[in-house]
Amino acid sequence: MSFIHLLNLPRTTYAEGLRIQAELIAARKSNRIADTLVLLEHPPVLTLGRNAHRSNIIATDELLAGKGVDIHEINRGGDVTYHGPGQLVGYPILDLRGDLPGKRGPHLGPVDYVRTLEDVLIRTARDFGIPAERVKGRTGVWTVSSGSIPEKKLAAIGVHVSCGITSHGFALNVTTDLRDFDWIVPCGITDRSNTSLELEAEDPSTATMDHARNSVARNFGIVFERQILQAQSLDALFSTTAADQADSR
Repeated sequence: MSFIHLLNLPRTTYAEGLRIQAELIAARKSNRIADTLVLLEHPPVLTLGRNAHRSNIIATDELLAGKGVDIHEINRGGDVTYHGPGQLVGYPILDLRGDLPGKRGPHLGPVDYVRTLEDVLIRTARDFGIPAERVKGRTGVWTVSSGSIPEKKLAAIGVHVSCGITSHGFALNVTTDLRDFDWIVPCGITDRSNTSLELEAEDPSTATMDHARNSVARNFGIVFERQILQAQSLDALFSTTAADQADSR
């Protein structure tokens, strides 16, 4: 079985997260590292994807500036979204031309890749006793509607693919302060609300960031049919990969 490196990072500014992604993307394109999953949190930040409408930011510039919230225009798909404390963000840096489940042809298509990420997060929600599903026409992972209670969004997904290499990824609400979503129209959706593992879990005390990281990593390995290998740091990731390549020669 091949592997995916896991890089767990502490709370990291969005700008630094972009820099780390750029470094990993370049290394993956040149085959200096293997497929890698980065898990981290960000301070409060708003990001605008390729299809974003600035009007979907409701909060004034003055309010956001007063709270120290940056706005980044980026190259992922999707509209506007929020990242902040208590939200687990995942950046898979994968080569879609590799040996991936569901691949039909020379590479895994972007839509099939997004569906695979949804599978990971649906399994993760179920680890916390939360029935979760896809909703037709709305990317991401949602709670299951019940009677008059509509589905709520647990996780957002927005990806970018360049030369077969993925970047950006998903954001799973774990213990997120959902009031911060009031600053925006999340993903341009006006008729549904966001929720979190903490609010939906059978036992809210289990909805911790550590448990969410472990669950996501485990389910990522299951769904992508790869062994997950922990890297202690970015430097260790490059050193480990270099040593692995030397051993294989």
